[in-house]
Amino acid sequence: MVEIHAVDRQPATLEIARKLSVGYPEISYIAADILEWCPPEPHDMVLCTLALHHFSDEYAVKVLRRCGELATTFALVSDLQRGFFLKAGVYLLTALIFREPMTRYDARLSAARAFSFSEMRDLARKAGWQDFGHKKFRFARQAIWLEALSPHLAF
Repeated sequence: MVEIHAVDRQPATLEIARKLSVGYPEISYIAADILEWCPPEPHDMVLCTLALHHFSDEYAVKVLRRCGELATTFALVSDLQRGFFLKAGVYLLTALIFREPMTRYDARLSAARAFSFSEMRDLARKAGWQDFGHKKFRFARQAIWLEALSPHLAF
């Protein structure tokens, strides 16, 4: 059986997620700060998707450390990768297609705040991640991950 705990600090974000995932009773929604949330039991896998660029470097390191602490087997953090293609693509999309002011502002800010490939690697190291995977993906995306967690964290 699969259980999914969707954790976000913003209740409005959770409400959108809840509406978009009707029909998936295995998902529970928890309004909490991931750094303070204490689940009743450990999780096999922890995913953090397209959120890290919203945090300062210091807080991003804490989030990465927490992802490693919460997962017993696998932690995956995927996010945007700052660079020319991200900025150009976001600019074109928000100038031609997604022109609503909030979308335009948020997308362009996200492109500017995204971590470069080397910055993401450095954040993982500062969080105590060792022997982690790190890969670039199409459309200005990147991911870092830890498998079989216990020997990979240096605390």
